[in-house]
Amino acid sequence: MKNLLLLSVIVLPLLATCSTQPAAQLPKKDIGLQLYSLREAFANDFDATIQIVGDVGYTTIEAAGYGDGKFYGKTPEDFKAAVEAVGLTVLSSHTTKPLSKQELTSHDFTESLAWWDEAIAAHLAAGMKFIVAPWMEVPKTLTDLQTWCDYYNAIGQKCKDNGLLFGYHNHAHEFTKVENELMYDYLLEHTNPELVFFQMDVYWTVIGHQSPVAYFQKYPGRFTLLHIKDQKELGQSGMVGFDAIFNNTDIAGTRYLIVEVEQYNYTPAESIKISLDYLLNCPLVKESYATGE
Repeated sequence: MKNLLLLSVIVLPLLATCSTQPAAQLPKKDIGLQLYSLREAFANDFDATIQIVGDVGYTTIEAAGYGDGKFYGKTPEDFKAAVEAVGLTVLSSHTTKPLSKQELTSHDFTESLAWWDEAIAAHLAAGMKFIVAPWMEVPKTLTDLQTWCDYYNAIGQKCKDNGLLFGYHNHAHEFTKVENELMYDYLLEHTNPELVFFQMDVYWTVIGHQSPVAYFQKYPGRFTLLHIKDQKELGQSGMVGFDAIFNNTDIAGTRYLIVEVEQYNYTPAESIKISLDYLLNCPLVKESYATGE
């Protein structure tokens, strides 16, 4: 309740437009799941867990398990086959390589960009459309922050040259200042829109004391992917103005909604179903955002 009162000045209240219908009557919508939502289950049994995701009713997935050329220990081809075997499609992946101190000082990204060549090849083989950097620390200076922007532009160019799109996913710490410049705004203003998109995590944006819709309006077209997340299951905290978000996806430039559940009131499998049903019940959520694909 304290969090709700604190954030009420920057988000619209959740409107009661999302009614509950029996599961059999719910419409089909193109909604993705960030697989980190079932991280413990995937660590134990990938094949059984991906079957759960398909059975629940999601249509596509975002991975969070890339390393050494593999996804969750599987070759890119085997990963793609396992996902498609349960009726899902492969959409995106969270992965990144932070700059070393030497690269940050020298502005020479050669070593890291070589790593990206291998990563991009693996993501292409896995059927990915998007690669998303999920995290970076707050730089100490604007010079360092600009170097990160240049690095992201370079990654974005490599991805674009190979038919992929590269983006950045926020948490709450991006809404702090670096030398009196808001870090998130600086990233948006100093990366090339043709090379770097943004995957806004709407929950972390609210936790950062910001309005997602205000960012959509200030930087239209930059938010190709949205992480639709709440404190736990979607729509239960009252902290996030989802209706306002769904009413402004066109100006945001959104092409896909991706659910992520990090904390739970129920089992993780139940939580991802409750969250999907919330979106299926909401008339403001489109059947698909991927026009022209």
